[in-house]
Amino acid sequence: MAHQARGLQNFISDLRNAKSKEEETKRVDKELANIRRKFSTGASGSTSKLGVDGSNSSLSSYQRKKYVWKLVYIHVLGYEVDFGHPEVLTLVKSNKYSEKQVGYVALSLLLRGSDPLMSNVIATIRTDLTKAGAPSSVRTSSSQAGSGGSNDTAQSLALCSIANISGLELIQMLHVEVQHILVSKSSTPNVRKKAALCLLRLVRTSPNLVTGREFAPHVAQLLQDRHLGVLTSTMSLLNGLAIQHTAEYESLIPYVVHILGMLVLKKACAREYLYYRTPSPWLQIKLLKFLQLYPNALLESKKNSSTTGNNNTFDTQLKQVVTKILKETDVSDSINKSNADHAILFEAVNLIVCWGQTGPLPLREGAMKLLGKFISVREPNIRYLGLMTMAKLAQLEGSADGVKKHQATVLVSLKDADISVRRRALDLLFVMCDTDNAERIVDELVAHLVLADAAIREEMVLKIAILAEKYATDLRWYVDTILQLISISGDHVSDPIWHRVVQIVTNNPQGDLQAYAARTLLVAASPSRCHETAVRVAAYVLGEFGFLVAEHPGMSGEEQFRILHQHWHNSTPQTRAILISTYAKLANLYEECRPLVAPVFARCKNSVDVEMQQRSAEYSAMREAFSPDAVENLLREMPLFEDRKQSALEIRLKEKEGEGSAAVLKTETPSDVQQRRREQSIANKEADLEDADVLEESKGEEDDTHTSPIPEKVEEPDMNDSPENEDVNLQASNEEVDNPEPESEPESEPDMQTPVGIPQDVIPAMRKAFSNLCTSASGVLFENSLVQVGVKHEYKGSQGRISVFFGNLGSEPLSHFRVHIDDYDHLSFQKQGTEGLLDLEDDGGCNVAVRTQAKLLLLVDVTAPFDDAPAMRVSFETSEGILHEYPLRLPIVATCFMEPVTLEPAAFMQRWKSLDGQDRECQEVVKAPPNASSIDEDYMRRISLIITDGLKFGRCQACDPTPWTVSGAATFRTGARDANGNNINVGCLVRVEANPQKGAFRVTTRTLHPLCSKAIKNVALMSIKFA
Repeated sequence: MAHQARGLQNFISDLRNAKSKEEETKRVDKELANIRRKFSTGASGSTSKLGVDGSNSSLSSYQRKKYVWKLVYIHVLGYEVDFGHPEVLTLVKSNKYSEKQVGYVALSLLLRGSDPLMSNVIATIRTDLTKAGAPSSVRTSSSQAGSGGSNDTAQSLALCSIANISGLELIQMLHVEVQHILVSKSSTPNVRKKAALCLLRLVRTSPNLVTGREFAPHVAQLLQDRHLGVLTSTMSLLNGLAIQHTAEYESLIPYVVHILGMLVLKKACAREYLYYRTPSPWLQIKLLKFLQLYPNALLESKKNSSTTGNNNTFDTQLKQVVTKILKETDVSDSINKSNADHAILFEAVNLIVCWGQTGPLPLREGAMKLLGKFISVREPNIRYLGLMTMAKLAQLEGSADGVKKHQATVLVSLKDADISVRRRALDLLFVMCDTDNAERIVDELVAHLVLADAAIREEMVLKIAILAEKYATDLRWYVDTILQLISISGDHVSDPIWHRVVQIVTNNPQGDLQAYAARTLLVAASPSRCHETAVRVAAYVLGEFGFLVAEHPGMSGEEQFRILHQHWHNSTPQTRAILISTYAKLANLYEECRPLVAPVFARCKNSVDVEMQQRSAEYSAMREAFSPDAVENLLREMPLFEDRKQSALEIRLKEKEGEGSAAVLKTETPSDVQQRRREQSIANKEADLEDADVLEESKGEEDDTHTSPIPEKVEEPDMNDSPENEDVNLQASNEEVDNPEPESEPESEPDMQTPVGIPQDVIPAMRKAFSNLCTSASGVLFENSLVQVGVKHEYKGSQGRISVFFGNLGSEPLSHFRVHIDDYDHLSFQKQGTEGLLDLEDDGGCNVAVRTQAKLLLLVDVTAPFDDAPAMRVSFETSEGILHEYPLRLPIVATCFMEPVTLEPAAFMQRWKSLDGQDRECQEVVKAPPNASSIDEDYMRRISLIITDGLKFGRCQACDPTPWTVSGAATFRTGARDANGNNINVGCLVRVEANPQKGAFRVTTRTLHPLCSKAIKNVALMSIKFA
């Protein structure tokens, strides 16, 4: 075709010779205009009639191919091509190979599966896939020689196009034909290869396209094919299928092992698939990757052989294969052969890692020995892979001793010129570290940190900090290590690292750790040139535990202030804020520090930094506003930090390296030292609780944490005093008190000027619907013969997303449909709805056709506690001109913005006692519904679900003395912020007590804010009534 497409060659030359992007664009635009004109007028230049499919029949074969090739080249350069598709389809439908080839290439590049024109070509693609023979003009010499005149060329073109286009409609229409070609015995190897890869592409787009149980036998048949090209393509397909549905293809493991044995043990391979005397390395890699998906395959094979008595299982052959790969792989002088052999070797080692403890011990030892050889070679790629694979192998139990033998070699790799090798060496050192060698490895890493470049320093500091904490038998060594990190590379010591030091020192009061930390940090902060991170740690620790060393020479309170204050002028506002808090604690403990601290506070009261200003003002006014005992309690040492399952350092490591890395897997397993530390912490907490209980008993104080007993006589609450008519008006949420429905003359014709309201007989159902929506995510708020109002709402923290749907249930359209939502100080609304829905003008509103909906989206942010549900007024006119107006209330209540909190019994009782008071407590007794069953354990389980799932409270089961009590805790979230920029939240407690004999419940709520207590009580009462 080279002598024919001279115009195409000239066009490409023009573009390559363009001196600027503008010149190239100008040439492309000129050519696109010329092609568009040719497609519409033809070769003669006169206007010609286009065909039914939009193609120009006057174009010759040469012209059509040339112009389509130009469009393809322009598209490949990145320019948009939005015409010429009919000409492409014409080429695809042609019986000539040269035209069909151009057509399929252009089809794959210029069209997508979602294009409407694809429906016109599906029949042609199906014909090319399925017809038994091809015209003589389509056959090539290869197809004639290999298949006796079959249609393998056209099939191959069609399969490549299907794989590249891969639209859902195309997949649904043609995937059966692709599968049929793949498993058909009449298909040539070339076609089967392409069919397997095409099906893999389709399966990745539509995972449920192939059913494993039905397709696995066909894959087994393909795995018996002797053509290695077909086997390689089939394994690519099998790996893609097995990743999605692993269990359904487990039966194919013997076939895979057999192929692997033929290649590795017998070297049965056609000459053209030998790569530097290695039999088909790509196929071997795919086979090993498939076996890695089944880590328990060896164990299952042993069980089957012992059960059935059959010794011809595949596990023996598989062990032989892996053993031979380990023994015969060596570093070669040929880079290509070495790369191929080592690719197979590392996949075999990954297979051993996947087997874990179920794999043979000699294989693990052999892999470790071989990897130890590879991490010392000069080739950086092999050394990199060896370090990475050894880190995975080191995770296996029993491999620690083998890895430690190579510790010196790994330390040498830590100084490699290639940073990627240094990172892998750091990972391996991190993984091989344990209690025995932790101090040596950490010391080596700290020493290397001095010479490390900036690109790896942050990672080294993070991993050193984690190792020092994980294996520190003496926490004083841990404190010293972190101080070394700060002094060597303080800029790379992130806040979570020094925060963790503070947490560990605070949470370990046993021994002299706190005194040692205070003494060491005071010495570290003594030089005038000291890193700011060290100043922060020293300030916090001295403020908490400086009194432990104040009697030592040169460490008095006054001296502590002097050492810390010398860094004041070089510190950032964040550090100064910490120093201010430390100064307040020093002034509280030592009389001689107060004259020194007072001028600092006086100056900072006028600081431009809000945090410093607020802290200084509050600490200065504290002694005047509170009693000495209150000040003492406020400035006493901080309580123990919460012992989380994962520290902030481990979370940060996971964010940087991903969940599957060897380092992250290492951190997920606690060390023996950490286990002992946690057990000791739990024992200390239990001892503290026992001491507290003994102290309470010795004092002889009666536990006042329980509320008074439920009175024997439960009076029927008066309707005027019920929660339905309180300010919150939650039970009567859907009836507007200001505009009740007139009850007089219900049969009379409504006045055209008087809006029709909500009938009285609908209100009970509205109340129940509102109650359900207050504790559920979606439902119907209101419904009559004309309209249905549905609500779907979700909340996170202080924000909520509410979708309201207004459906027309009548037989006539509704006009002037409008919605008005009142504004509130405590709720911030963002509203978006159907056009005209929020328009309050007289002629505004939208029209809602029969069986259609108008939609309203609300984004709400709560800024303060509240006890009333927001009002919503819905109005519309019927086709008769009758105005309807429905006052409703949205189910946005305080419990929507709760986050559950789980408290230990002691903590719950302590908070319950601290919240006692008339303004903080709300309590009310309510009788169970008349038609409800008797109060039993099942009934109480429903009440418990109301508290946890409906009101979003965390259940505190251990706080409930009897099965007739349900206690919970939560936090009411708001979007408002205090002067420090922190969100204002309100802690909330609730307790529901049942009296089964009287069929009554008492609901008690306690919070810091009266409105929260009232709102929670009312929602709870309403939910219990309709339970």
